[in-house]
Amino acid sequence: MIANLDPSVPLIADADTGFGGSLMVDRTVTEYIRAGVAALHLEDQPTTKRCGHLRSKQLVSKDEYLDRIRAAVNARKRAHGDIVLIARTDALQSLGLEEAVSRLRAAIELGADVAFLEAVTSNEEAKEVCEKLKPTPVLFNAVPGGVSPDLSVQAAQELGFRMIIFPGLALGSVYGAVQDAVRMLKKTGTQAIRAGTSPKALFNVVGLREAIAVDVASGGQLYNEHI
Repeated sequence: MIANLDPSVPLIADADTGFGGSLMVDRTVTEYIRAGVAALHLEDQPTTKRCGHLRSKQLVSKDEYLDRIRAAVNARKRAHGDIVLIARTDALQSLGLEEAVSRLRAAIELGADVAFLEAVTSNEEAKEVCEKLKPTPVLFNAVPGGVSPDLSVQAAQELGFRMIIFPGLALGSVYGAVQDAVRMLKKTGTQAIRAGTSPKALFNVVGLREAIAVDVASGGQLYNEHI
């Protein structure tokens, strides 16, 4: 649904571990292509994974990780798709920078298009991985309150990153807003009324105007009365 909201805007989707062995990785990539996803990232944690910015992450072997990447590359070829494959590794925390870079290089050799070193801990480390993996584009994961430095788009570019994602941007904002609203309701017994949040305004955000246009164009009577 998200991929088809506006086909001109590319969607990057997390594919976690591929959700299983090689067959499931193949199916995941194929279905993402069919859904219109522009890029996905695959990682080297086990299926029972945890957030990349938590401690004590486990890893699968390098061979198993590369099997996932190989399955993804093969699925793309068979589907004649152009989805961008982003190879992610969480090896930095437990195995160090050299092993993490080694895993990413091997993934790139198999056909991955972008490298993603999760949870870099400093600007120096970030710059080093970008240099070591040139000319392959490297992605930065901007997680608020995570272990990585808080980088702006410009700062990330200056360090050598070619792509940046903000996975917690909406989540943090929504969490804070809902928390404030619930506290106010509990304290005062009423809810805050904010401009632009009437039922009609919210329905317009999710497509009311477009629905009216479709109905009117087809001669429908659904929206004859003023709403």
